[in-house]
Amino acid sequence: MKPALIDTDVLSMFFRNIPRVTQQFERYLSEYSQINFSILTFYEIVSGLKHRDARKQLDEFRSFSNDNRIVPISRGSCNISTDIYADLRSRGQPIGDIDILIAGSAITNNLVLVTHNTRHFERIEILTIEDWNIL
Repeated sequence: MKPALIDTDVLSMFFRNIPRVTQQFERYLSEYSQINFSILTFYEIVSGLKHRDARKQLDEFRSFSNDNRIVPISRGSCNISTDIYADLRSRGQPIGDIDILIAGSAITNNLVLVTHNTRHFERIEILTIEDWNIL
């Protein structure tokens, strides 16, 4: 199993206790000490929980965040993301900016992106992706 960056959708599945996903998390954590996820995933989850006023879940997620690695956006990852953006736009296959920035972070940090949103991310040729909900 390669080091991975967990996308928002898969992290949400983990917190909803989807069996295939939780099994993959257990398998991953038997090899690595922490889960990696983007600061943008942190933003997406926290903003969604605050919007729903889900205080208990917010506390649980913050505790989880403290025990794992939040991958920042860097100048290097932004440069890669701008290349991805330009490539996808020139091919007429744009995806959302947050997805592009998450992909750039995965590539910069040599991480496999674990996502269930393969339809968007498979357009990025230099990105390695896995879907832990189907393995």
